[in-house]
Amino acid sequence: MARRRKYVFVTGGVMSGVGKGVATASIGALLKARGLRVTAVKIDPYLNVDPGTLNPVEHGEVFVTKDGLETDQDIGNYERFLDEDLGRENYMTSGSVYLTVIQRERSLGYGGKTVEAVPHIPLEVISRIKRSANDADADVTMIEIGGTVGEYQNVLFLEACRMMKLDAPNDVLVVLVSYLPIPGSLGEMKSKPTQYACRSLNAVGLQPDLIICRSTHPIDETRKRKLSVNCNVAPEDVIAAPDVPTIYQVPLRFREEHVTDRIAMKLHLAKKGPPRLAQWVDLNRRIAHSSTPVAIGIIGKYFSTGDFTLTDSYLSVIEAIKHAAWFIHRKPDIVWLNSEDFEKRPGQMAGQLKELDGILIPGGFGTRGIKGKLMAIRYAREHKVPYLGLCYGMQLATVEIARHVLGWKDANTTEINPKTKHPVIHLMNEQEEKMKDRDYGGTMRLGDYPCVLKKGTLARRLYGRDTIRERHRHRYEANPAYRCDLEEAGLIVSGSSPDGKLAEIVELKKHPFFIASQFHPELISRPLRPHPLFLGFLKAAAKR
Repeated sequence: MARRRKYVFVTGGVMSGVGKGVATASIGALLKARGLRVTAVKIDPYLNVDPGTLNPVEHGEVFVTKDGLETDQDIGNYERFLDEDLGRENYMTSGSVYLTVIQRERSLGYGGKTVEAVPHIPLEVISRIKRSANDADADVTMIEIGGTVGEYQNVLFLEACRMMKLDAPNDVLVVLVSYLPIPGSLGEMKSKPTQYACRSLNAVGLQPDLIICRSTHPIDETRKRKLSVNCNVAPEDVIAAPDVPTIYQVPLRFREEHVTDRIAMKLHLAKKGPPRLAQWVDLNRRIAHSSTPVAIGIIGKYFSTGDFTLTDSYLSVIEAIKHAAWFIHRKPDIVWLNSEDFEKRPGQMAGQLKELDGILIPGGFGTRGIKGKLMAIRYAREHKVPYLGLCYGMQLATVEIARHVLGWKDANTTEINPKTKHPVIHLMNEQEEKMKDRDYGGTMRLGDYPCVLKKGTLARRLYGRDTIRERHRHRYEANPAYRCDLEEAGLIVSGSSPDGKLAEIVELKKHPFFIASQFHPELISRPLRPHPLFLGFLKAAAKR
């Protein structure tokens, strides 16, 4: 008899950003450490078909899967914690679900029946969840429902959960991740918001099996009992989840709270023994003992949201820096520098940059802040500061060297100046028709592509092999017509597409570390396996 697949739904209460993604990833990592096959699905409630066209400041990072789907940043957390490559079956939005249902209706896929929000939207969601589980041959599928309980936007996804729970009550488990505030004027942890979140969940026909209590401090026994009585859960199913210095401590904290023991009991999972977490223990030991700082400046522009600094736009970059720093027993000191500030106050730039051990220019689009980024790249090149450029960071490094080494003052990318006389970066041929038709959604060069490394180069030494595969997200590329000129200026192509046409990695001769990639290496860095480019970059930075 075929084994029964199990499903764990994770919902959020009280407020967004409470940590559902990390909780989902951590539970998945613990279940995998017990010897189970685990996959994870993220459901986002917005009507965009994918996040690829969303403003990074509003939405945060766009994470690209191996098979080229633009997804939410939580997919990145799942990949890092599970150490698995996920794909398009692991992500959906309201927009993508509605689009599929409407397209099916238009092609008479429902045989002339009336198509309604319920049950057809939840049924499509259920179909996608089960397809993901089957494709991964998963014992347990983790499903994170975006948003907060009580919102109108995610009610149909909660309905899908209810329908699955009704059909197979022993195979579906519901986790509520909720926030317990401690108002400064009171100095007391308040459980009432979470009680209301639980009642909102009850109102759509669901009862949480576990309540994960996020707060600045661990929940005490008094409030555990209060939530137990008012939310109809056992006290041992109320899980403490206080703030921790790093998200990679969360699996160990959940183990102390016996989270997966409770899940295994409730879902009647085959006994596999306790989680084997030696690698996670070792990682956290390295993190705790990494005390000597290494200062890395991220020169970006997707930072400001009102009076606050947003880091979600560069989440995978931040994590990749941390992975590499901890690997060499260094404490990552990430310095946020807005490239637009350099443009407004250029006299202050040198003072800020000279304090850094390394400079990183991440991916991006558009004209805003570009002058400031070019100023930072020039500083890194002339002052021998280790430099790592990612996607746009490679393209702008090419522009900077064309302008200030070759002397082509108008050299540019056609994204900024379509009429430049020296288009060292230009639109890829296959992108031209798409741009004319304003076909922006999901049409970039996306996903995993091969790259051949040139012998004797820094890139070849860092990777230790001749061919690699990396994930991309771009429309523009280095113009091959200028390759010879740029190589004479010292910027060599050390990694290219198998046909030799597309420059994938460039590096600068006679520099301690100056390397940039057209792809996004941060997307495949893992806490237990740092990416070679980031590892080389952090080692060079640590020498300063």
